[in-house]
Amino acid sequence: MLKILIAEDDRELRQLFSHVLIKNGYAVKGVSDGREALEALEADYYDAVITDIMMPRMDGYELVRELRDSGSTVPVLMITAKDAFDDMRLGFLSGSDDYMVKPVNVNEMVLRVGALLRRAQMINDRRLVIGSTVMECDSLTVVTPQETLILPQKEFMLLYKMASFPGRIFTRHQLMDEIWGYDNESDTHTIDVHIGRLRERFRDNPDFKIVTMRGIGYKVVRL
Repeated sequence: MLKILIAEDDRELRQLFSHVLIKNGYAVKGVSDGREALEALEADYYDAVITDIMMPRMDGYELVRELRDSGSTVPVLMITAKDAFDDMRLGFLSGSDDYMVKPVNVNEMVLRVGALLRRAQMINDRRLVIGSTVMECDSLTVVTPQETLILPQKEFMLLYKMASFPGRIFTRHQLMDEIWGYDNESDTHTIDVHIGRLRERFRDNPDFKIVTMRGIGYKVVRL
């Protein structure tokens, strides 16, 4: 049974989310802040995390940053009362995988959790499917109904990383660190060059496109 950790300081909301997820076949543990969430994650394995942002002791932003800094790739759905773009941007930049604004439609929440878990499994399988496009990590291959392309390693890794989290914004520095490595001295302009090549290769792809977020970075969106 898949296990979900809920970090939410509102007791009634925490119980509601738990009840709905349990009803849909998940095992659930609830905690009231980020510190308790980290302790729970150190003590046991969880397949996904649902976290509020505004919590005592440690908020959701800090919780997710702590997880990502430790190397954890557990899928995170961030839930908040804030709906401003800057708050959403901070959520994604901290490392969350998806974002919902209160009041939460619990049925939609269940669907989003399921999507996060499927995406995580595809990443573990080193294979990603978006519509009719298939990306195979082991061969650096992108297969579409029209053609099969073997990409240079960095181009493939850049596309695969963004496509694994459609809609999530990645800054140039994030992509440099994750694809080229923290110690690499290449200029972030390198990212723009690789993005340009990917756009040219997949300009007619019906399943996704790469979108520039001016002043921030890039994201892949499903079509």
